[in-house]
Amino acid sequence: MKIFIDTANLEQIKKLQDLGILDGVTTNPTLMYKEGISGLDNIYKHYKNICEIVDGDVSAEIISTNYKEMIKEGEKLSDLHPQIVLKIPIIKEGIKAIRYFSDRGIKTNCTLIFSSSQAILAAKAGASYISPFIGRLDDISFSGISLIKEIKNIYDNFSFETEILAASIRHQIHIIECAKYGANVITAPFSVIMSLLNHPLTDIGLKIFLKDHKKLNK
Repeated sequence: MKIFIDTANLEQIKKLQDLGILDGVTTNPTLMYKEGISGLDNIYKHYKNICEIVDGDVSAEIISTNYKEMIKEGEKLSDLHPQIVLKIPIIKEGIKAIRYFSDRGIKTNCTLIFSSSQAILAAKAGASYISPFIGRLDDISFSGISLIKEIKNIYDNFSFETEILAASIRHQIHIIECAKYGANVITAPFSVIMSLLNHPLTDIGLKIFLKDHKKLNK
């Protein structure tokens, strides 16, 4: 399973890249705003900066909702760097845009997926990734993990090449469940990814080992 970080924070991206476990980055206007990035030129520059840090795919969000504007915006974003993946919402105009870019060998990430029916359309249009928002489904008392299982089963039935990129990850259990049920990728905040390291028995065990090591060297 690939691990992407969901952020626009360059320091967080660098830390995970240095750790050697980062496969890519997703971001969006909200995350850009949190980092104080504003203005189209600055946003595009920031995408380039991210691509220079990480080795894998970097999802850049298309803001337009009109087909022609989506194509225009997507082509500009795609020209920024070979690692750019166009993040496109699951709307009618978005599906058309995904097909356009797919036919031209440009990677896309179909976002705001909340149902298997949407996932089918995105795969048929040739999306490189789909992003089911599992945390947001949990928030309204639907099981986000059940959606991952259902999409995985459908994609396996028909050998769709679209990768399932689980988004809106809230905690490490989400990550573990996504791994169990075959999500190809998860994207999560820095703190959630780092929480995978944590276990109280590890802390206790390390403390004992270090204490005993000191005894051996007295």
